[in-house]
Amino acid sequence: MAHAHVNFLGGSPLNRLSWLRSSQDFLNAIAALPQTRWVLFNAGSPLVGQRDAGPYLAYLSTKEVKPILGSKPFFGQGKEIGTYLQADEVTTHTEAARHLNSPVVFLGLHEDHGKTGALPSSDFADAQAAVKNIEGTAYFSLDVASLDKSSEELEAFLQSTETASNGVKLSFSEPRSVMNKLDLFTSGIFAEARSMVDWNERNKFCPGCGSPLYSMWGGWKLACSTLLPWAPKTNKKPCITAKGLHNFTHPRSDPVVIMIAVDETGDRILLGRNKKFPGKFYSALAGFVEPGESFEDAVLREMWEEAGVKVWDVRYHSGQPWPYPASLMVGFYARADASAPIRVDLDNELEDAQWYDRSKILSIINHPDGTNLSPKTFNDEYDGKTAGTDLRSKPIDAPPFRVPPTTAIAGVLIRDWAEGKIGFDVDKKGKL
Repeated sequence: MAHAHVNFLGGSPLNRLSWLRSSQDFLNAIAALPQTRWVLFNAGSPLVGQRDAGPYLAYLSTKEVKPILGSKPFFGQGKEIGTYLQADEVTTHTEAARHLNSPVVFLGLHEDHGKTGALPSSDFADAQAAVKNIEGTAYFSLDVASLDKSSEELEAFLQSTETASNGVKLSFSEPRSVMNKLDLFTSGIFAEARSMVDWNERNKFCPGCGSPLYSMWGGWKLACSTLLPWAPKTNKKPCITAKGLHNFTHPRSDPVVIMIAVDETGDRILLGRNKKFPGKFYSALAGFVEPGESFEDAVLREMWEEAGVKVWDVRYHSGQPWPYPASLMVGFYARADASAPIRVDLDNELEDAQWYDRSKILSIINHPDGTNLSPKTFNDEYDGKTAGTDLRSKPIDAPPFRVPPTTAIAGVLIRDWAEGKIGFDVDKKGKL
C-alpha cells in the first residue's frame, strides 16, 4: 500500500542499542542509573498500578527491584556470586553472561529529544563515564515467575516498593485486559518486554545437548552451560552450539499472515468466524507462515484452506507485533471471486465465513458496541476457549455481530477498507 501505517503495539519508541548488548560494562552501568525503569511480569502478566482513570503499566526503579535482582554484578557474572568474569573468561559464549540469577532483558533507551544519537562501542571503553552522558531513560524487564517465590513473598516485595508506599496499588494483571489502557508509547515497550521475557522463560534447556541454558547479551541470547569456562569436562562430544550460528539461541518472531479478501467489485469483503471465537464475532482470516513459503504463498494457501477461496493480486498493508507470545502479524488484502462457493470443511477451523458489503461493515464499526469486546471475551477469543455467547450484559440494540477493535491489525484492515482508505478498482480480469 502507498501509505505507511504504524499499528498499536508497533512503532517501538526505544533505541535498542543492539550492538551494546554484549557489553557487561554498559549494561551494569546503565542498569544502575536512577532514571532507569523496569517492567515486571509474573508468568506473562504485567505489573500494573491502579489510578482513577484505570490500570496502567507500572514502571519501577532499579532501587525498587534490587531485592529481586540478586547480587552485583547483574551482567558479566563470574563463577562465584559477586565476582566478575575475568578477562580470559570473556568469550562469545560468556559476553554479559547472567548465569547465577533469573534472566533480565535490556529493552533499550528512550532518548530525550534525540540528543544522544548513535552510541558506538568505542564510546564505552569507560562505561561509567559514557553512561553519565546519556540523556534518556533505559528500560529493562524481568519475569518474577522465574524467582520461584510464593504469592505472599511477591506481595511483600510489591508492598516494599516506594511506588506502593506512595499509595499506588500494584498487582499483576491479565495482559489483554489492560491493552486498551495502553498508549502507543507504552504499548511498544509492553510488546517487546512481554515477548522477550516469555522467550527467556520458555527456553530452559539447550536444544543441542539438553544441558541448562543461561542468559547473555542482556537477555537477547541464550547459551549452553557446558560452554562456561568452568564447566566440568566430560567424555561427551562438545555441544553443537560451540561453533556456528544457531537459530534457537536467539529470540524468535513467528510470522502470521492476516488477510482480507476483497471481491471483484471492491465493495465486499470476506470475514470469518473461528470456532473458538466468542459470541457473534467475525474477523480477518489468518495463519502461520510455513517453511518454504513467502508471505504471498501463505495468503493464497490460508485463504484456500480456511474458506475454499482462490485469491490473487495480494497486496501488503502493514505489520503488527503480537506478544502472545511472539507473533508478527503481517497484514494483506487480496482479490477474490465472491460468486464462488465458500467452503469451511477443509481444515475445519472456521465455523462460518460470509461476504459483507461496505454499508454493513460501516454500520458495525460505527455502532457503539460494534468493536467492543470485554476482557473476558477478548481472552476467550485468543486463548482458544469456546464461548457460545458474549457474557457481558448486552444493550437492547446490540449489533448483529462484532469485529475487532483497531488495537488489533484485523480491525485496522477492516476499517481502512470500509472507510475507503484502501482503494480497489473493479477487477474486470478476474483470477489470473
